[in-house]
Amino acid sequence: MRLKISLLKEPKPHQELVSCVGWTTAEELYSCSDDHQIVKWNLLTSETSLIVKLPDDIYPIDLHWFPKSLGIKKQTQAESFVLTSSDGKFHLISKLGRVEKSVEAHCGAVLAGRWNYEGTALVTVGEDGQVKIWSKTGMLRSTLAQQGIPVYSVAWGPDSEKVLYTAGKQLIIKPLQPNAKVLQWKAHDGIILKVDWNSVNDLILSAGEDCKYKVWDSYGRVLYGSQPHEHPITSVAWAPDGELFAVGSFHTLRLCDKTGWSYALEKPNTGSIFNIAWSIDGTQIAGACGNGHVVFAHVVEQRWEWKNFQVTLTKRRTMQVRNVLNDAVDLLEFRDRVIKASLNHAHLVVSTSLQCYVFSTKNWNTPLIFDLKEGTRHFLLVDGGGIYLHSYEGRFISSPKFPGMRTDILNAQTVSLSNDTIAIKDKADEKIIFLFEASTGKPLGDGKLLSHKNEISEIALDQKGLTNDRKIAFIDKNRDLYITSVKRFGKEEQIIKLGTMVHTLAWCDSCNILCGLQDTRFTVWYYPNAVYVDRDILPKTLYERDASEYSKNPHIVSFVGSQVTIRRADGSLVHISISPYPAILHEYVSSAKWEDAVRLCRFVKEQSMWACLAAMAVANRDMVTAEIAYAAVGEIDKVRYINAIKDLPSRESKMAHILMFSGNIQEAETVLLQAGLVYQAIQININLYNWERALELAVKYKTHVDTVLAYRQKFLETFGKQETNKRYLQYAEGLQIDWEKIKAKIEMEITKERDRSSSGQSSKTVGLKH
Repeated sequence: MRLKISLLKEPKPHQELVSCVGWTTAEELYSCSDDHQIVKWNLLTSETSLIVKLPDDIYPIDLHWFPKSLGIKKQTQAESFVLTSSDGKFHLISKLGRVEKSVEAHCGAVLAGRWNYEGTALVTVGEDGQVKIWSKTGMLRSTLAQQGIPVYSVAWGPDSEKVLYTAGKQLIIKPLQPNAKVLQWKAHDGIILKVDWNSVNDLILSAGEDCKYKVWDSYGRVLYGSQPHEHPITSVAWAPDGELFAVGSFHTLRLCDKTGWSYALEKPNTGSIFNIAWSIDGTQIAGACGNGHVVFAHVVEQRWEWKNFQVTLTKRRTMQVRNVLNDAVDLLEFRDRVIKASLNHAHLVVSTSLQCYVFSTKNWNTPLIFDLKEGTRHFLLVDGGGIYLHSYEGRFISSPKFPGMRTDILNAQTVSLSNDTIAIKDKADEKIIFLFEASTGKPLGDGKLLSHKNEISEIALDQKGLTNDRKIAFIDKNRDLYITSVKRFGKEEQIIKLGTMVHTLAWCDSCNILCGLQDTRFTVWYYPNAVYVDRDILPKTLYERDASEYSKNPHIVSFVGSQVTIRRADGSLVHISISPYPAILHEYVSSAKWEDAVRLCRFVKEQSMWACLAAMAVANRDMVTAEIAYAAVGEIDKVRYINAIKDLPSRESKMAHILMFSGNIQEAETVLLQAGLVYQAIQININLYNWERALELAVKYKTHVDTVLAYRQKFLETFGKQETNKRYLQYAEGLQIDWEKIKAKIEMEITKERDRSSSGQSSKTVGLKH
């Protein structure tokens, strides 16, 4: 990836230093200069036009357009902007150049002004060290802070509830709520000149006179610090999607990844670049230059890879496709500028500013093309107005919606798509995930939200299997990895922890294998569903290897087939190949080829394979295969339990004990009660020492109260204890325990169950093999 630089040839429209720039659309830019002029640039025609000449006492310093998207309602383009100036005022100016209002704001120059994301408030900072909050009409709401030194830059937090500003060498995050905790830390060794805070990734950029730029998280922890440059860093700015940022200095423009490392370094003849603005679609940069120029840079040479195909964006409207197997090259030409692309599942989806192209890897000559309402961000298509799901044939499928939806802050970590489910993390309450049916766009199941106890940072849906078995994995702010089912009917689904200190995760595209970078280890969960079947065996289903070689903050880019691609902190790509056998095992099990699965495990001779097969067999109620697999991993107690299950007389009892084997006690009891096997339901509670529930069932169904009391008495005698439970004392009063009578009753219940089974009232062995 690199920047393609363009500078307008003489004569340039500005005669003095250009202080600030701002985009209205992807093809239109406004610039302000010390020559008091505001100039409009049209990139399609390469023309410039003077919008207004300001009074000679107004030297513009900063410009920020009123937000284009306001929730679901949106303007087609920005219509007004705030301009801060050296005379201590800020000016609200229309798109046509009319000064709507001028407001006395600070003593000394107003150094920066920023609208919040909703357009409901404006923050300004100045040479007088004050940070002030204004209404959108220019009325003063509050003075948020008063520093003794000039505040050079300011930025809103992602939720518009906090403000980040500079104070010499310090960075300060102050919430708008009074008496809320203020976060302050020393960030640079020189005065900090610029800051930016991205609403999508929640990361902070800072740049200063110590000639360094740094990346921080919202807790003030440094994630990246650059080496010192030759000159002070005068500008930094995030791309809208938070994947890239740009850095400006004297004769220097740098393009960086969100983790800090540099993609490209350009040396245009610009003087110092005082301000950088990204276009709305995130494909272009404009820089305000000290020599009166405005520098434009286009992001090109992005790359996408999938199996044996590599796609490169060579020009704004041209892509090159290379098949590395036969070195065949195809050129793809587009009518408009390419904004986003995705290569996966044997299809290339390309979004331009007006159209969406869908290519099959089998045929690059005849793409399917359909028009878009607005430039998109992702496929599943996201634009300023909503979320749209299309098939690879271009057919519109659905458009999910939820209250407070903001499409401008969605990215690959907060949206996940499978063939039947859409998952979206809520930005208003980061503990919530919205789940939708892909086919209809309606809430999944009974409409219940997936709610977690902590804020969620990354989500991912598995890609294979039936809808009822669909799972979602997510990482929370504590870096714990969890998994849960997306189908939510009535009862609360279990959210189970899979691992700790997990930084990044990915599902395999061809089977439900999960991988993640866990502390200093690369971990693969060959069968994550084992947590719902047998948690004890989960550690035996893992593959782990040392990941310290990937240095700090590596990121999993893709998991295709048996190959995982990881981007290290320095930007280099590392490819890891995992064993292909677990994927083959998944395929055999999904086709119910149990004999082939056993044969494969015997051939591979790995404990992880046998452990996966054991859990898969229990999940699919194949106890013969489960017995073989558990024996292979040395779980003798479980082999004995499976043998005991196989000897049970009725299908319902077998099903209940399989559920108990997986830890689903409540479901096991329900199965038995629905089949009329009350004694068996009581007995499983006795076996689990669930005495309260056992007595409750006996009393409710008016049977085997004496059996429960007898087992309870025997249990207490074994441990030399006296009865203290009031309910047991109440029912035991005056009752004599007769074990012979109790044993006869138990024998009668077993005989009755066996008779029911043999007479056809209960199915014999559906789903179970003898």
